[in-house]
Amino acid sequence: MSDTAEQRVRKLPCWRGTVTLQPLKGGLSNASFIVSDERGKYVARVGEDFPCHHVFRDRELRASRAAFEAGLSPEVVHAEPGLMVVRFIEAHTFSEEDVRKNLERCVDIVHKCHRDMKRLVTGPASIFWVFHVLRDYGNTLTEGFHRLKLEVPRWLSAVDALEDAQIPLPVVFGHHDLLPGNFMDDGERIWLIDWEYGGFGTAMFDLANIAANNSLNEAEERQALEIYFDRSPSEAVLRAFDAMKTASALREAMWGMVSELHLNAPGVDYVAHANEYLGRYERALATFHDRYGAS
Repeated sequence: MSDTAEQRVRKLPCWRGTVTLQPLKGGLSNASFIVSDERGKYVARVGEDFPCHHVFRDRELRASRAAFEAGLSPEVVHAEPGLMVVRFIEAHTFSEEDVRKNLERCVDIVHKCHRDMKRLVTGPASIFWVFHVLRDYGNTLTEGFHRLKLEVPRWLSAVDALEDAQIPLPVVFGHHDLLPGNFMDDGERIWLIDWEYGGFGTAMFDLANIAANNSLNEAEERQALEIYFDRSPSEAVLRAFDAMKTASALREAMWGMVSELHLNAPGVDYVAHANEYLGRYERALATFHDRYGAS
């Protein structure tokens, strides 16, 4: 019988002296633990490759190491297939409200990610393009006979128009999973953690992802764009942003649906997650159509 996640962590050769483990709640797809030994505290995360989500742990490891070098994330102290250990940060994990209250700081660290990570990450290039992800998720849901598979054509019917609304931007290395829990504040600075979806892409996704995942209002969305681009957004930028925010919400909803078929993290309600973001998608799509018309 294979070891449980906890047993795997306990057996790691990197510990010194007495080892204590505390399960860390909040992960949607991995088992994580706070580990203490005689030298300090760490976070150990156990998670396999998830091809259904385009998640590969070797890519995540390279991004995590680059993020530490860039001053964005804690240091990786041990790694092996399906398991990574990083230094523990005494910090407050953000809620959506925290992100909104610290919007400038959150946008600033995302901008730093876009500016610096592309120079530091090594290995084969990982690419994140949300419109490809959506089409692939649609295929997964249809072939997997998901409970909502008959809705997939309707959701994907909007994808082409949302993609066509995008504008040319410089290629950056983005985070692409800006849920509130991936921002942490130690009282002096913001940290950005969890690089499963890190890859080259467009800055517009991360900006829209902050908005879609943290319930930004229209004024806050404009503020985020002004902070990032250091100027008032043009109509083309606003349209691209609204389209990308809509795609981001749909991607998170379909992530939950695909997870229903393929993941089983303890205590995670994938149906509720999918339904929450499906509602956000429907509202964002209605706003997009009101502003720019339905294609």
